[in-house]
Amino acid sequence: MSALGLRIGRLRPETTALFICDVQERFRAIINRMPQVIHTSRLMVRGAQALNMPVITTEQYPKALGKTVTEISEHFAGSSSSSVFEKNHFSMIVPEVKTALDSYKAKSPIKSVLIAGVETHVCVLQTALDLLEDGYDVHVLCDGVSSQDPFDRKYALKRLQQSGAFLTTSESALFQLLNNSHHPQFKLISNLVKEHKAEIRKT
Repeated sequence: MSALGLRIGRLRPETTALFICDVQERFRAIINRMPQVIHTSRLMVRGAQALNMPVITTEQYPKALGKTVTEISEHFAGSSSSSVFEKNHFSMIVPEVKTALDSYKAKSPIKSVLIAGVETHVCVLQTALDLLEDGYDVHVLCDGVSSQDPFDRKYALKRLQQSGAFLTTSESALFQLLNNSHHPQFKLISNLVKEHKAEIRKT
């Protein structure tokens, strides 16, 4: 909160969680710009883990839509700060996720949530609205969200901004979390970003 009472959306590792919404196998072939969503989600998971941030991932009806893509899920093994939940509701804010978020908040005051995933105009939008309603600052990673139709994505982002969500990018968010080049994870995060940019150029 600024001196004028405005929300400015400051990101700090100790008060921020990462949400990965339904980046599943079934969507790989049908979501516009899905390779970028996958690469950006993976970058954010690796960055969040390096910064000891909680990572909450959901899977929409995985019996039909498949599990989280392996490019992302392979980074969950052995991570005590990463949790995966199945859901049938569009919003990620189901009882199990609320419980997990509350358990993280008992250790550190989570105030902000970063979101990547699909689809922007359905599950991402409804998740963000629920979080905003619960008083969280919500930061939508524009390079990490998409829909089948770019038109839906475009107007979902407008709707999110109208509702009070912050629109950002993965690189901007990660460097805001670092705050400065003296952070012990600066070199690691910088290398992850460089690797990510190289991967995106290939898609």
